[in-house]
Amino acid sequence: MTIRHGTDDDRATLRALWERWQSESAAPPWADTSWEANEPELDRALAANGVFFAEEDGEAVGFVSAWLEDHVARIGDLYVTRAARRSGAGGALVEAVIENLRARGATHLLLDANLESLAFYEKLGFREQSRNLVLELEVREVGAGRSYGSIHVQTDDLAAVERAVHQLVPRLPGQSQGSLVAPPSGGWIAVYDDVCDRDPTMLRRLAKELSDRLGVVLAIGVEHEEVVRFVLLEGGRVVDEYLSVPEHYGPLPPGDVIALAANPRVVARLTGADPGVIRAVARTAASPAALPPAQELLEAIAAAIGLEGADHGWDDAPEIPDAIEVFR
Repeated sequence: MTIRHGTDDDRATLRALWERWQSESAAPPWADTSWEANEPELDRALAANGVFFAEEDGEAVGFVSAWLEDHVARIGDLYVTRAARRSGAGGALVEAVIENLRARGATHLLLDANLESLAFYEKLGFREQSRNLVLELEVREVGAGRSYGSIHVQTDDLAAVERAVHQLVPRLPGQSQGSLVAPPSGGWIAVYDDVCDRDPTMLRRLAKELSDRLGVVLAIGVEHEEVVRFVLLEGGRVVDEYLSVPEHYGPLPPGDVIALAANPRVVARLTGADPGVIRAVARTAASPAALPPAQELLEAIAAAIGLEGADHGWDDAPEIPDAIEVFR
């Protein structure tokens, strides 16, 4: 058994081990264990020189990822193939991390352990510091209608948006089939994506990552053909959010219901929209039946903000002159 440092040349090996691990394990229902969702953290460990492989006869049979923040080190993931377990590979990988990070100034090493692995880590000298608790929440079932939406970046720099989409979308879970980047219009560039149509949470996630890089971004769309949501971000931070039926997915505290009503002043400050028009158009209600049809409401809000092309998603996008298509 040999332990060696991982490098950028080991990405294929790392991915193969990761996917083998996930095929053997039952993930908790809230966890996204896809390679795409976890690749950024593993990239971080590779960049920090914190990935080690265990090899048997030249074949990788396990890995560990870790990184250092000031004087505190953290193990992200540890996996050993079933055939190599009880061979000492897991302990050797952890020892390699300890020696490496201690030499680089680490004073403590942290990790999150499931209940099955507690005994293993305790034998290596770790002690329990805290516990994570889980509460399964009742979530109201919603309609099976189609979801779709678009992201609008407040810039005329088409090349910057295209570059960001090329880099960020492949990291989203769900294996997007393609994206569309529309040319600037009215100070905004619209982005449409396959996986963001299928999963509204991915629309929000991509909007946040674009906002981290490019500033003011607005994601807007229809969810399950029943409700309209928009999320306004600045510098990666949500500054306003609107959901046409705030309790559509279940009861909320009164303060949260109020928070999901559009803030006309914030919208006006960042988009130039008339706050009075926003207040009149972006109404909320206790049920979708008390509001205009979702598509009609979407179009009215987009017009009030001054967005073009917000009335559709990627799947039903019309021909847009000079748009950039990104296929995968």
